[in-house]
Amino acid sequence: MQPALTMRNDLVTVFGGSGFLGRHVVRALAKRGWRVRVACRRPDLANFLVPSGLVGQIHAVQANLRYADSVARALDGASAVVNCVGILFEGGKQNFTAVQELGAKNIAQAAAKKGITNFVHISAIGADEKSDSAYAVSKARGEKHVLENIHLARILRPSLLFGTEDNFFNKFASLARFLPFLPLIGGGKTRFQPVSVDDVAEAVALCLDGEVKPGAIYELGGPDIKTFKELLQLTLEETARKRLLVPVPFMLAKLKAAFLQLLPNPLLTIDQVRLLQRDNIVSEKALIEERTFDAFGIAPKSLASILPTYLWRYRKGGQFADIASDSVR
Repeated sequence: MQPALTMRNDLVTVFGGSGFLGRHVVRALAKRGWRVRVACRRPDLANFLVPSGLVGQIHAVQANLRYADSVARALDGASAVVNCVGILFEGGKQNFTAVQELGAKNIAQAAAKKGITNFVHISAIGADEKSDSAYAVSKARGEKHVLENIHLARILRPSLLFGTEDNFFNKFASLARFLPFLPLIGGGKTRFQPVSVDDVAEAVALCLDGEVKPGAIYELGGPDIKTFKELLQLTLEETARKRLLVPVPFMLAKLKAAFLQLLPNPLLTIDQVRLLQRDNIVSEKALIEERTFDAFGIAPKSLASILPTYLWRYRKGGQFADIASDSVR
């Protein structure tokens, strides 16, 4: 990506800018000339983003969503805000309520006090206060706090994100290198609508540029609707691996997750199993009301156009492996 030739005076603070989605958002905004302040708990881990823009265009600051003062300082002088902060599992003080609910509330309240209305909040398809998943509940409550404080905020709910550093296809491709089988949680029937991280980052940039209606919730899904089983099959095809796909009933998956979630970087948690009991696709209501990529004029990228660009590294012979070879193992 080439940075913009000129910088404008507008400053945007991107919370969670060093994360998977956040880094793509930062690059997309820098390309449009925004000055970008990356707010994260460990600003030293965001230094890799600095070369994505012109000299002085991107810089990192320390901010912890659990502390309102640090959030407010990160917004000094900003005219726009993007909240990309999210966690897939809880650990210590970094729990769903603190990060995805109260953290979102702290950002929204601080932005409101400073008169910032150009606000984009990243949520997730499946956000629901009535869900039995703590993740989904915290996402829904975070949305509520944002819209209560910033009525013109735009909420984006992406489905499963995929891209070079994703946590889904990379994880299962890695597991397939040394496991003789891959688990199909709940039989692998849960449906997903994987969306390119670059497409979501583009949507964020268009929001900040005022290209879509404010005060609305947009659901973002890619062109492919696949079951969990089909996604694992696609992963195996791209990595030239033959592995058994073993159905694991939800109850048994929860029992296994009770132990796996004790690991420092859990392979599976009980809350994630609960999420898998519900399809993760764009709702009919969002389609009818055109609260999808159609509102942005974006034609989302397919899995087939992106997965081969990074899953090749999990093949036995790397990028030079012939995936149609009889030697597939």
